[in-house]
Amino acid sequence: MTILDGKKLSHKIRENVKLEVQKLQKNNITPGLAVILVGSDPASAAYVNMKSKACKEAGIYSMVHEMPESISQENILEIIEMMNNNSNIDGILVQLPLPKHVDTTAILEAINPNKDVDGFHPYNVGRVVAGLDGFIPATPYGVMKLLEEYDINPKGKNVCIVGASNIVGKPMATLMLNANATVEICHIFTDDLKKHTLNADIICVGVGIVNLIKDDMVKDDVIIIDIGINRLESGKLTGDVDFNAVSQKCSYITPVPGGVGPMTIAMLLENTVTSAKNRPIVKG
Repeated sequence: MTILDGKKLSHKIRENVKLEVQKLQKNNITPGLAVILVGSDPASAAYVNMKSKACKEAGIYSMVHEMPESISQENILEIIEMMNNNSNIDGILVQLPLPKHVDTTAILEAINPNKDVDGFHPYNVGRVVAGLDGFIPATPYGVMKLLEEYDINPKGKNVCIVGASNIVGKPMATLMLNANATVEICHIFTDDLKKHTLNADIICVGVGIVNLIKDDMVKDDVIIIDIGINRLESGKLTGDVDFNAVSQKCSYITPVPGGVGPMTIAMLLENTVTSAKNRPIVKG
């Protein structure tokens, strides 16, 4: 059994991002990332702080627009429009989830697709589905980079995606399909999850249920990508896979923490630098 070390790979990617930022700065371009945080959810605030810290370490300029839970949708849209028109901002991301009175789809569609470094705009979703260049959501993108690092080729493999969210499950399935895997997607309405996972060469799971995937649900030498993140009462972080039991059967597995999580931020930084490289040239 081999641990897929996302922490180690993310460090390598972030060092490369730092070098790319330095090259851009020689051309008087400093990549810029704007984050919109609505409300005071502790987990969201923690994620935003991690992203801001990572930007600072890479030399990326970042700003956080903190807004009260009660803010109107119109006010959020005004901030996004301002960021769309700010030539120093290359990436705009809205920390999800948003309050219930806000239409998440309308907010995400308001972001300029060229600054949609989270890859959630329908324009980028469509391009990725079509196998064209577009911003890829950071978590699935990070998973594919991790597989590549360990010379794991999904081509021809049976891949089971557990979870069908727009943020992880659906784009993960798309990337696996683009890599010529045979893909199954399981979700809350799947009648017999075990029936599907037992047939899988690669299982990607991210639904937020502790120990959802147990050792009797996987075949020998399976590759496990645990995208789930759960905090136990003890404060310990754990994934969606019964790590101790399943790791005895698999060939590769991601730990939680230290697997997919660090890759998510690394790929967000990489997307931001990619956007900066594509900045429109303003002719004086």
